[in-house]
Amino acid sequence: MSLSLYDVSVPVFVRSLGNLAAILEKSRAFADAQGISHTELLDARLFDDMAPLTAQIQRASDTARFTAARVGQVEMAPIADDETSFDDLQARIAATIAALKAVPATCMDGREDAEVILKTPKKDVSFTGKTYVLNFAVPNFFFHVTTAYDILRYRGVPVGKLDFLGGI
Repeated sequence: MSLSLYDVSVPVFVRSLGNLAAILEKSRAFADAQGISHTELLDARLFDDMAPLTAQIQRASDTARFTAARVGQVEMAPIADDETSFDDLQARIAATIAALKAVPATCMDGREDAEVILKTPKKDVSFTGKTYVLNFAVPNFFFHVTTAYDILRYRGVPVGKLDFLGGI
């Protein structure tokens, strides 16, 4: 039995987004218990030139949704990048998970060699379905999820490796 592009992306994104939602709930509780404003955590960055926590969640969500859209040719409703609260971020994660759960497992079948174009402000980048998923989408998704985790951990939120990995 072989793994499909769907198997190595969509279910992985769903699981990790669920873990991220749980981490955000721990972060909210930590902020409330410590008397830290939610905005202080939501706007936190690891370094001045890095995006804040809210943007890390947005990029993880976008990467997951765009993978299904670009490789699986599945329509994804746009989500505005306007989250300003934990509730907003939880709603975005929930919407992303719901959209991903609606993606047919067969949508990526036979798309390993299909051309996938990533349009960026500077240039268009061409991938195959396989290289897009394995060399760009999954690493990019985990970059943003890990950065969100790291921001919160750096700010003192008591989360650890098992929070990141989820129940194993």
